[in-house]
Amino acid sequence: MIFAKEAYDPLMKCDYPDPDVIRVGDTYYMISTTMYFMPGGEILRSHDLIHWEHAAFVYDRLDSTPAQKKEGGNNIYGCGMWAASLRYHKGTFYVCFVCNDTNKTYLYRSENIEGPWRKSEIEGFYHDCSLLFDDDDRIYISYGNSAIHVTELDADLKGPKKGGVDVTVLTDKEDAPLGYEGSHFYKINGKYYLFFIHIDKSIGMRTECCFVADRPEGEYKGGEIFEDDTMYKNMGAAQGGIVDTPSGKWYSIIFRDCGAVGRMPVLVPVTFDGDMPVFGTDKKVPDSIEVEDLKPGYEYAPLTGSDDFKKTYGHFGFAPFWQFDHEPDMSLVEHDTSKGTVKLTTGKICVNLMQATNTLTQRTMYPGCAAEVTVDGSGLKDGDYAGLCLLESNYGFIALTRREGKLYIVTVKRTLETDSFWGERHDTKKGEEIASVPAESETVRFRADASFAYMDDKGHFSYSSEGALEGSSDSASKCSSGVGSEGSSDSASAGSSNGSMTPLGDDVKLEFRLDHFTGVRFGLFAFSTESAGGSAVFSDFVME
Repeated sequence: MIFAKEAYDPLMKCDYPDPDVIRVGDTYYMISTTMYFMPGGEILRSHDLIHWEHAAFVYDRLDSTPAQKKEGGNNIYGCGMWAASLRYHKGTFYVCFVCNDTNKTYLYRSENIEGPWRKSEIEGFYHDCSLLFDDDDRIYISYGNSAIHVTELDADLKGPKKGGVDVTVLTDKEDAPLGYEGSHFYKINGKYYLFFIHIDKSIGMRTECCFVADRPEGEYKGGEIFEDDTMYKNMGAAQGGIVDTPSGKWYSIIFRDCGAVGRMPVLVPVTFDGDMPVFGTDKKVPDSIEVEDLKPGYEYAPLTGSDDFKKTYGHFGFAPFWQFDHEPDMSLVEHDTSKGTVKLTTGKICVNLMQATNTLTQRTMYPGCAAEVTVDGSGLKDGDYAGLCLLESNYGFIALTRREGKLYIVTVKRTLETDSFWGERHDTKKGEEIASVPAESETVRFRADASFAYMDDKGHFSYSSEGALEGSSDSASKCSSGVGSEGSSDSASAGSSNGSMTPLGDDVKLEFRLDHFTGVRFGLFAFSTESAGGSAVFSDFVME
């Protein structure tokens, strides 16, 4: 047995929103929203519901649209893959989700969680959908916002079944700040259950709701079953699936908003009072949570970590904790495992970081973390920038840039003029250069620190002209092979050059906004403002 002594702690201290969870035998699988990052549709694996590791990506690319590839000034920030439904039925895994940029509903299926995954589409657009495979082989999909619908699908999952169920089962109050959405649809002991995220005006924070019926089409009865801010900014926690253990216990994994770092999953025990599920104790997380370890002694690979770039993997060749910001152009990415380097070459002119392609990203960690990387800027052309960023709409970065043939180290930040929580998805303005010094060497080591304090999320940057420190590759390799879902910070610190770093520029304010709808990430980037074809080489990435 394992006890989660601090029950309010998130399962993974980084951005994994909108979770859906299932169990197959002694293994739990969880999928979450990955939006515009690719490869996408990440599925995690656990044997105890507390520790998680990467299991698979569902796809490398979606439809390769101009927006998904950041062509012609287009992007899919805040869009892409949302709130997937993960199911296992008669030997096949199913993943279903919509993309707001294409207005399509996608269905992927595979007999193995690692893939290969076969792609198809379901006719129609089903916002925040959830699949239900019923005992009589009928298939339903629940979806919607405020007005919740249940539609029966045909046996091939190509679209609505002719003459099948197609009804609105619930309609929320008009004054709700967030109407019912984030459907999770189940059949348990002959009853049909619909779970939603919700904000009732009288409560003022996210809550979890559940409604129960005898038939898929209703009548559904229920209401709020969980009202707990989980000790964080009165934001509330909600939207996620429920899952049973082999011994018959039930748990839910839902997410809570945690500022700029993103939305992090939390575990809640579930019991039943008659037909109605009960989350926690008195609609709150209890002081401690007891869970079963279905595979004692299993060691979990980290969800974030350092990288010496000396190994190649299945998706674009990079370790699974790396994802590209939008679909990459791999003709402009050179991963040399013999040297332990990644070379990014620019292929177009950009106004700012938001327009750059091939930015290689990794999640940041709560309550704070840092990343370092060595950048060789000898291949940069005038007007090029290459370095290490904290990626979100209010971004910041430290970089090498070339001006009139000379290299400089600069810190740049972008603070949107609007105070709107919706931000500015199509940002066409340059970032503000807040500091600059001549580069003493073509090879520089950069560091980005991110701190996620209560209502004061910020980042800052520093550099060392000494470049890669001796032993940094070894420490990166050790860290990337560490165990535990939070990485191996001790190994990372061993290779850190923090002691010799020179700060450059003021703090950068970090904010979670809906234009990107994701937590801030570290990113390795290169882009051109004058002429394409310049390049930069990255090595010895260390995260701590």
